[in-house]
Amino acid sequence: MPATARACELLATGDIEVLGLLPYSSNYVFLAKVNGRGGEALAVYKPSRGERPLWDFPSGTLATREVAAYLVSEAAGWGFVPPTVLRSEGPLGRGSLQLFVEHDPERHYFALVQERLEEFASVALFDEVINNADRKGGHILEDAQGRMWVVDHGLCFNVAGKLRTVIWAFSEEPIGSSLRERLVNLGTQLADEGALGGRLAELLSPRESAATRARVESLLINDRFPAPEGERPLPWPLV
Repeated sequence: MPATARACELLATGDIEVLGLLPYSSNYVFLAKVNGRGGEALAVYKPSRGERPLWDFPSGTLATREVAAYLVSEAAGWGFVPPTVLRSEGPLGRGSLQLFVEHDPERHYFALVQERLEEFASVALFDEVINNADRKGGHILEDAQGRMWVVDHGLCFNVAGKLRTVIWAFSEEPIGSSLRERLVNLGTQLADEGALGGRLAELLSPRESAATRARVESLLINDRFPAPEGERPLPWPLV
């Protein structure tokens, strides 16, 4: 069984022990230890009941958006969202559970962008697809092996355009053939109710699923990275 599948199985079936509250989060987010037949691992547990109310996102839906973002990343072959599952029951109720990435908090987007700029093209495209309203620099992590990860996707998949990100370096540039190929494949999977389309339908509203497909289609038609729009193209704080 591939490592990603093993991690998801552990997260989906293991016993959850809450270790403590993680600081600097807008909602209640916990570090947890997960124990199961596949071993043990640290994870980030985001219970739905710990979400603060938002005027532009339905209450209790941020956890499912975390899982949807993981599925999109995997379907497109990017693989930069840590394994994430939805647990119907947990110490604090229903919520998302994501594999914890050991990292140096000082190695965020602004520390990495000069040396790894081209890698961020995929992240920029991913954020447009999922309509990420909160891509802070601190949501980019680098693990001990130098692999880059992206986290915190609760504020995504809104029907209204809400892209807010620190990654505007590719604004209006051509998408390029390799990324376009990923988008074509992703669009096919989104349209398939037996594949990604069906899985997202369980996590998002019908309008949100349709809007995701429409964003992929728009990217393929325009063949360029999006440019900043509106009064708030940047998140706050930036990190």
